[in-house]
Amino acid sequence: MSYPLNTPTGRFGIHDVEQGPTTYSAALPVAAWRNPFTGAPSMAALGVLVDHIAGYPNHARRPDGRWTVTSELTIEFCPGAHHTLTADNAAPIVATSRTLGVPAGTSLSVCDLTHDGRPIGHATIRSFYIEAASGNANLPHPEPDADTILPTELSDLLAVEVAEAGGAAGDARVLRQHAHPAINNHLGAVHGGIVAAGLELVAAAALNTDPARPPLHTASLRINYLRRLIGGGQAHYRGTALHAGRSSGVAEAQGIDANGRLALTARLTAYRD
Repeated sequence: MSYPLNTPTGRFGIHDVEQGPTTYSAALPVAAWRNPFTGAPSMAALGVLVDHIAGYPNHARRPDGRWTVTSELTIEFCPGAHHTLTADNAAPIVATSRTLGVPAGTSLSVCDLTHDGRPIGHATIRSFYIEAASGNANLPHPEPDADTILPTELSDLLAVEVAEAGGAAGDARVLRQHAHPAINNHLGAVHGGIVAAGLELVAAAALNTDPARPPLHTASLRINYLRRLIGGGQAHYRGTALHAGRSSGVAEAQGIDANGRLALTARLTAYRD
């Protein structure tokens, strides 16, 4: 199953391969996406893939009258996974998810990431349930125009813009999140995978301020979703390095909503080759 180009999954060319009842999988075409701060190849788009397909199993087993909302997302990359983005191989990245354990107030799913049959990472999503009576429904997006042409730059696909590039190590990296209907979920907030990508970009950029040094590659990303993030206004992502050493680095990132409130918090760990 493919998705309209005016949806978050459609913008990245994600298509479903398997839709249950116990296993769900989707594929993401590999493209030359780059971090707008550093120009380096970026793994950020995998956040869109993971949030999409790893949320499926939790949603499928929701109780009657309930809807699911992502509360936590984690991704762990295998060493060397970043080379997938620069390899001369047209194979897509495939994410395969399933539920783990018995749901209670929350539901947990796990997701394996592979490229050309080789493991490149692992992810989890925890969802909690909300009442569906408040208007939460699988509302369709409007059909795109027949001549819709998508941008090719990662920042344009995410509808983000560099606001503060920073200078010396320790300075924050900031991306402004513009309002754009094609990046929203069915509830009108920015899609969970889009915000995951934004947080990864600012955190990775905060760790890579010196182009003369070998880059620190993202190894793990953990996100807590505190409230909805609506694009526009003051909405932005801010990344700050906590430690950037000779072999590893740790950064934190925050997502601030249109009203200036904390909506997301994340921790990223990275290593040099």
